[in-house]
Amino acid sequence: MDIVGLSRLQFALTSMFHFIFVPLTLGLSGLVAIFETMYVKKNDQKYREMAKFWGKLFLINFALGVVTGITLEFQFGMNWAEYSKYVGDIFGAPLAIEATVAFFLESTFIGLWIFSWDRVSKKTHSFFIWLVALGTNLSALWILLANAFMQKPVGYVLRNGRAEMVDFSALVFSPYGWLKFLHTNISGYIVAAFFVMGVSSYHILRKNYVDFFKTSFKIAAIFGLVSSIVVVLVGDFNGREVAKYQPTKFAAMESIWETQKGVPLNLISIPSPSQEKNSVEFLKIPKVVSFLATNDKDGEIKGLKDFPKEDRPPVLATFLSFRIMVLLGFIFIFLSLVGYYLSLKNRLEQNRLFLKIMLYSIPLPYIAAQLGWIVAEVGRQPWIVYGLMRTKDGVSKNLSTSQVLISLILFTLFYLILGIIDIYLLFKYSKIGPQKYTAMEA
Repeated sequence: MDIVGLSRLQFALTSMFHFIFVPLTLGLSGLVAIFETMYVKKNDQKYREMAKFWGKLFLINFALGVVTGITLEFQFGMNWAEYSKYVGDIFGAPLAIEATVAFFLESTFIGLWIFSWDRVSKKTHSFFIWLVALGTNLSALWILLANAFMQKPVGYVLRNGRAEMVDFSALVFSPYGWLKFLHTNISGYIVAAFFVMGVSSYHILRKNYVDFFKTSFKIAAIFGLVSSIVVVLVGDFNGREVAKYQPTKFAAMESIWETQKGVPLNLISIPSPSQEKNSVEFLKIPKVVSFLATNDKDGEIKGLKDFPKEDRPPVLATFLSFRIMVLLGFIFIFLSLVGYYLSLKNRLEQNRLFLKIMLYSIPLPYIAAQLGWIVAEVGRQPWIVYGLMRTKDGVSKNLSTSQVLISLILFTLFYLILGIIDIYLLFKYSKIGPQKYTAMEA
């Protein structure tokens, strides 16, 4: 593998590993804020202990997420110096704002939230965790606006051999960026909802703190159901943006090789990218893809064969990742709906099979989130900035293969250790349960 391939592999490894922590941080901060707000409104000690119990798991995840995120930014200077030179004037601005404003906000108020229990009023303490949740979401916003420029560059001019920003507002208010932000953040809410439902299922199955975890499950089920429905709707809008501004990615997502009108939605299809043919199709719904992409049931979708081979993304990875992600999205709606119904009818304890399903479903939203990034980033290839700069041109010039290989091995070992620590801590404190609440019940 050459330097470009190794650098891409290293960035993919580090970014995907970092994104294991990000979605749970995004969603769990909001859920903890909801639990504490209910404590303020109802003055019920149960909700206070919920905020503390789930807040502890949030803090573990947040701390490790910060560590894994630091290495990502170093790579822009180490492995991708040419990219940084070319778009640094634009790409650096949102990242700087994220670090100096959003991250400062969340990290400051996390400290206040941890150390001010019983030292400030309930409303003030609840306000702290809402600011933490705001900060985590603002961090994601600025990072995703930066990434959106790589997907759909706006607000720039080409001058002196590099892209320079001329309209900051175009970057900030990019519709592509905001749809990407909403889709990514809400997927994080689903991760958190299924994490809470899964851990709650574990304890309900073992009849530990049953009332505590039934309440946690019900709130998470509502949170997950709403988020699952919204993420599908936002994904539809996002798909139209992709079809409009990244037609090669959209064609790869659907494995469309020939330009055609009135493209059907294939509920079951087998990709055949190596033969440069459309997928083998089963259970077709006529003209749906054209309508979703163009708002016209007879709209034309440009096939991959109408683009030069060097401009086509890897089709199989994009196609399968998109299909599995969408399938999982509808599974999340179904499971959340069933979970909410059983909670509403107070029948969770009697449905042990469903509780086991929810316990083992904890990884599914993580998988869906990773698949979404594969669609976004692999589907953008061969461009590091779509239509402006190819990935191979963004790699640092003075790197050697051995340097990248050594750093890749070291990063892998470092992240493996962090992953083991994270899983150990989350398992340990998830299984312990809310000790103070137990004492209160006794």
